Amino acid sequence: MALGMIGANIDAQWAYQSFSKINKNMSTVQLRMATGKKINSPEDDPAGYQLARSLEKRGRGLNAALSNVTNAKSVLNIAESAYQGIMDLLQVAKEKATQAADATLNTSQRTAINDQVSKMMEEVDSIVSFTTFNEEELIDGSFTKSFQVGEVGSNTLSVSLSNADSAALSLSTINLSSQGGASSAITSIGNAIDKLSSFIQDIGEYKTRLNSKETTLASSITNTEAVRSNIEDADLVKEQMEMMKLSILQQTAATAFTQANAAPQMVLQLFR
Repeated sequence: MALGMIGANIDAQWAYQSFSKINKNMSTVQLRMATGKKINSPEDDPAGYQLARSLEKRGRGLNAALSNVTNAKSVLNIAESAYQGIMDLLQVAKEKATQAADATLNTSQRTAINDQVSKMMEEVDSIVSFTTFNEEELIDGSFTKSFQVGEVGSNTLSVSLSNADSAALSLSTINLSSQGGASSAITSIGNAIDKLSSFIQDIGEYKTRLNSKETTLASSITNTEAVRSNIEDADLVKEQMEMMKLSILQQTAATAFTQANAAPQMVLQLFR
């Protein structure tokens, strides 16, 4: 600026514009440091904002699916525990049937054993009745559900749990009161044990698939969040460094503005 030009202080205007721009940038950096995000509104980065929201949507869906997998495993754990309880009863019942089939026992002894095994079958049916999740019976043959194990509608796992009551296991009519009946019961209970083993095996296979889903979902959640964070979250160390730089520039701009405003005062000295 020429010294005699006092009508338009161009230097002061440039200094003021620079000072205002620095203050605006400082406000942006302060907001990023306060929120931890470098994209706080669509105007900061329209494309980045849209992508971050899309990744957030996917991440939330994946987290919900992971929760569903946990619930599904809880259902299977309850059913497996009940099946194992029935298995324990059947193993004892088979021992009793083998004992009752021996010729050394008399009728009253076999009758006592038969009464004991009958109570065991009642307990089997009781276990079936009381094995529930969210007020639904699990192992009475009615449980067939599709669990949502992914954020996409088609990512489901269909689970069917078999009936394990005494009738379904063909044990409701066994009678150990006679040697022949006890001998037949050995075979019937053995077949029931094999059938129940297959039910437990099915649960094991379902749980294996759920464990695989759980691992995949956990990995997907981590990777999705990492990408979203890289796009949207602020690097606080970098922002702190930027704030320090802007603080220095702010002081420099303020000094330049003061000096630019003082320069025209020198013109007045010519008129004194």
